[in-house]
Amino acid sequence: MRKIQMVDLKSQYDKIAATVNASIQEVLDTTTYINGPQVHAFQKNLEEYLGVKHVIPCANGTDALQIAMMGLGLKPGDEVITADFTFAATVEVIALLQLTPVLVDVDLVNMNISIEAIKKAITPKTKAIVPVHLFGRAANMEAIMQIANEHNLYVIEDNAQAIGANCKFSDGTKKKAGTIGHVSSTSFFPSKNLGCYGDGGAIFTNDDELAHTIRGIVNHGMYVRYHHDVVGVNSRLDSIQAAVLNAKLPFLDQYGAARQDAARKYSAAFEGHPNIVAPTICDICDCHVFHQYTLRIINGDRDGLMQHLLDKGIPCAIYYPIPLHSQKAYLDPRYKEEDFPITNQLVKEVISLPMHTELDDEQIAYITNTVKEFFK
Repeated sequence: MRKIQMVDLKSQYDKIAATVNASIQEVLDTTTYINGPQVHAFQKNLEEYLGVKHVIPCANGTDALQIAMMGLGLKPGDEVITADFTFAATVEVIALLQLTPVLVDVDLVNMNISIEAIKKAITPKTKAIVPVHLFGRAANMEAIMQIANEHNLYVIEDNAQAIGANCKFSDGTKKKAGTIGHVSSTSFFPSKNLGCYGDGGAIFTNDDELAHTIRGIVNHGMYVRYHHDVVGVNSRLDSIQAAVLNAKLPFLDQYGAARQDAARKYSAAFEGHPNIVAPTICDICDCHVFHQYTLRIINGDRDGLMQHLLDKGIPCAIYYPIPLHSQKAYLDPRYKEEDFPITNQLVKEVISLPMHTELDDEQIAYITNTVKEFFK
């Protein structure tokens, strides 16, 4: 059996090495390292894939989220609602811009932001909602957009983990996660479903005026060289990373299908187990592309299972062990523990197993058997 890895980037690279190497060599030959033709080609190709009018590449996913908020012109003190159960980058940029983060609980089944919690958190100061498509599963964007429209709020999708996922609406239509809100951000960190070989990110929007503003922000506020029309930052996707992403983009749906196939096999092995709650898989709408495959361990020793897996040579991880409302940087007297029952439950139960495009049946069988072995 091949060595099991949390993410097997080497095996993925080996399959597309010739294409990736040729794309990188083109950058080296032309020496257009910043804003080269590869960046523009990737931008257009991703716009076409997503069905979105504007893709603005940038340096990383955290920058993408911050720049999206900057583009909307949010002011210090404006309240921004987001999920308590996610990576810190989401709340980090809200705080950096001197906005007021409003953390709310999540749904137990899909682990995404709770619709009812959003409704309860809205005040006259609320200006935006940031749903996070956690672990590759699209949030309930139809309900979120309905709330936003009723209250005249912006929706900023944090799509760092779910590029390629589809959202299905009640009228039968589908849209890609990241193309539904007013603006969206994504990350191309190497372990993402579409990852480069360094840092990278992008912002998506269908709003022409907002796209124009954001294009200035990512480049020091310039539209014409040395003319600074808006307050900006230095956040550009370099040409080598764009070349890698261009080589990988045609395989994104294939990568997603491979992850979904691995998830089905995982979940079939765990079906009916009294201590294991596996993620659901929606074959109809492809709403989950499994950036992570995350179990809930109930009435069991989650931490003991983690050590058992590590002892058996199986990498695993806990995303996320501490709620954002309990993090030292984001403590706030407004938050009460009783407001976060699901998040507080999840941080004690979740464990993520290896998930990537190169998992084979032998590895999945060994992983699932080792998990079940722990509970005997």
